[in-house]
Amino acid sequence: MDLLKCSIGLLALTCFLSAPVYSETPVTVTRCIDGDTLQLSNGEKVRLIGVDTPESKNNAKTRRDAKRTGQDIKTITEQGKKAKEFTRQLVESKQVRLELDVRQRDKYGRLLAYVFLEDGTFVNAEILKAGYAQVMTVQPNVKYQILFLDLQGKARIGKKGLWSFESPTNVRA
Repeated sequence: MDLLKCSIGLLALTCFLSAPVYSETPVTVTRCIDGDTLQLSNGEKVRLIGVDTPESKNNAKTRRDAKRTGQDIKTITEQGKKAKEFTRQLVESKQVRLELDVRQRDKYGRLLAYVFLEDGTFVNAEILKAGYAQVMTVQPNVKYQILFLDLQGKARIGKKGLWSFESPTNVRA
């Protein structure tokens, strides 16, 4: 009987630890920092899980991306500005709820989250669906990886957003 109680307790703990964490209270997006990073009214910076938009400014990551892809910095930053504008129009000044995954912060201290508008719109997915990001999977945060890959594939086939032309940045090395 003790083994059964212990097993049930471990199962309950496992379910609790693996359950998604949602923000209880909606928070407002005060600023779109980049196509995949938001500033919230509670002071948190949120990095959207599973998506990677081009940089909108010339920085170290832009230069690494240019070297990796062979694409010029101007083109990358122009694409980044389009991605940022898409995300800004989608979320800025709107209330959102956050769903956290296993790893809750990145190395910069930003909250890692799946973001949902009050009407249920899944922000991370919408950016991919519109073609303004590529899938970026970082273990252990993989909950929506299959959905994200499907949306990216459809955007690419439909030549949406950044996929409206084939270029080296559209291919992950």
